[in-house]
Amino acid sequence: MATNPPKGDGHRNGAVKERSQTYNTKTETWVKRDTDTGRFMDVKSDGKPFKGVRKED
Repeated sequence: MATNPPKGDGHRNGAVKERSQTYNTKTETWVKRDTDTGRFMDVKSDGKPFKGVRKED
């Protein structure tokens, strides 16, 4: 995970490591993926992208 000092200030410095996200146009949701294995991990239900996770092209 990315470093986030000072603790409790509500923002992240840098992106989350070993994670990426892509937009699924069929379901219109953002999907988080593990970059090491390529497995899909999580899906956002509100249609907004994950915070702090890099986007794939």
